[in-house]
Amino acid sequence: MLFRRCYGIVSLELYSKCLSAVGEIRICSANPAFRFGRFGMKLRLMTTKDIPGGVRLNTLAGWNQTDADWSRLLVASPHGCFVMEEGAKVVGTAATLPYDDRFAWISMVLVDPEYRNRGIGSELLRRAIEHLDDARIPTLKLDATPLGKPLYEKLGFVSEYEIERWNLRRTVEENPGLSAEIVPAAPLTEILAYDRHIFGADRSSLLRSLAERGPALTLAIVSGTQLQGYAFGRRGLFADHLGPWMAGDPDTAKTMLADFLKRSSRDTVIVDALQSNKVAGEILRHTGFTVARPLTRMYRGPNAFPGKPESLCAILGPEFG
Repeated sequence: MLFRRCYGIVSLELYSKCLSAVGEIRICSANPAFRFGRFGMKLRLMTTKDIPGGVRLNTLAGWNQTDADWSRLLVASPHGCFVMEEGAKVVGTAATLPYDDRFAWISMVLVDPEYRNRGIGSELLRRAIEHLDDARIPTLKLDATPLGKPLYEKLGFVSEYEIERWNLRRTVEENPGLSAEIVPAAPLTEILAYDRHIFGADRSSLLRSLAERGPALTLAIVSGTQLQGYAFGRRGLFADHLGPWMAGDPDTAKTMLADFLKRSSRDTVIVDALQSNKVAGEILRHTGFTVARPLTRMYRGPNAFPGKPESLCAILGPEFG
């Protein structure tokens, strides 16, 4: 059993027996606000004041999120993001992100390396799942690493499809030749409506935030009145991140990637592409990208709104879906 709760521990002897039975240290909690007396820690809701702590943890992990990404999570889910703190120090995080009450995302489960093997990540994950179950969200989703996948399977998550993270490392050169225009308001509204069909739920607030903060990385190709493709981008901690990236045909996919790379000012670019989209994979490979690591999209529950992932070249990212 992954999670164990221990109640009424009143002595070191009984506490030791509890740890022995579990086989490793598990944080014991009777409620979300439980204070770890002997650990000196507290699990609580994340606030905007904790964003620097979140960025510190994802920097230690080599993740690309910025304060803007943490802010997006808190705006969308003010009661569904959590931290573990020791004193005034954030030592762990977990975030949830609901979409239309159809499904919700779990992400950003991070633990300070100096505090690992104490059950902090397990307890944060437990709290995130508990929050979404209490909210009666029917389907929970996440993107799992190979290391985390067996743990999620024990919690009832099953695989939906495979994702590959592709990285490009380059020397940026000035190149003003752009074939996709910055997307104005009217086409953006059309893109957001189309994306709801592709993703399976409305995430227009999140995508508008990306477009507002990175207008040069928000692309669309239209033929007549037909939307051929769209893409959004983020300027991350150390890399620009392309996604979501949707294209109706190989030429559109190739054009959009080329234009994104011309607009990007970073030496490193990240794309989380669907493994099943062989065309996108070939385009990325021929452009100089290499596969960094695999991910598995997983879900728990009915998955009644899967969207149309076969139409995507790349997802938005593991933190958002």
